[in-house]
Amino acid sequence: MTERIATDLRHYLQQSRDALLRALDGVSEYDARRPLTPSGTNLLGLVKHLAGLESSYLGDCVGRPSPLRFPWVEDGSVWDGADMWALPAESRDYLVGLYQSAWKHSDVSIAELPLDTPGHVEWWPPERQEPTFGHLLARLVAETAQHAGHADILRETIDGRGGRDHDEMGDDAYWAGYVAELQAAADVYRPDSPVLAP
Repeated sequence: MTERIATDLRHYLQQSRDALLRALDGVSEYDARRPLTPSGTNLLGLVKHLAGLESSYLGDCVGRPSPLRFPWVEDGSVWDGADMWALPAESRDYLVGLYQSAWKHSDVSIAELPLDTPGHVEWWPPERQEPTFGHLLARLVAETAQHAGHADILRETIDGRGGRDHDEMGDDAYWAGYVAELQAAADVYRPDSPVLAP
């Protein structure tokens, strides 16, 4: 039963990994790097961040140190947000390759470690520092899905392309009409709206 759970978790993790990288398809080098939110969220930063999480949670934290080296972890700049953006010298190919290598190492952990394998996360609060491998895997699935969703929204901000089923849902005219309908519904609640909301 637990083997089936691990297989299912790995399946959903891979779906989110693929979705994250799909958001980079056809995006310019500039658009992949530039901050698109007030807090600086950007596509390559999400890839870089998740590469480190894969390596630490499903590698280092469960006694399977990754052979990958992350300069921003080794120099401590990760604690200043250095894992959330790409340096000019860090190419897209380098960061995507690092992420894919990290997830290959994670996949071996998923295949070999029982979900109740003890882990240790030294940067968590003392009362939570001893999670199981299953807990770390579930956390990584959730975090990767969350960041894949962020990547979808960032991509839509860049060029209007939504998730993978965007084109199946409708063409540009469909989406313009759909968004106009949502805006009209929201406008009822504008502070200056003459229409009284129900």
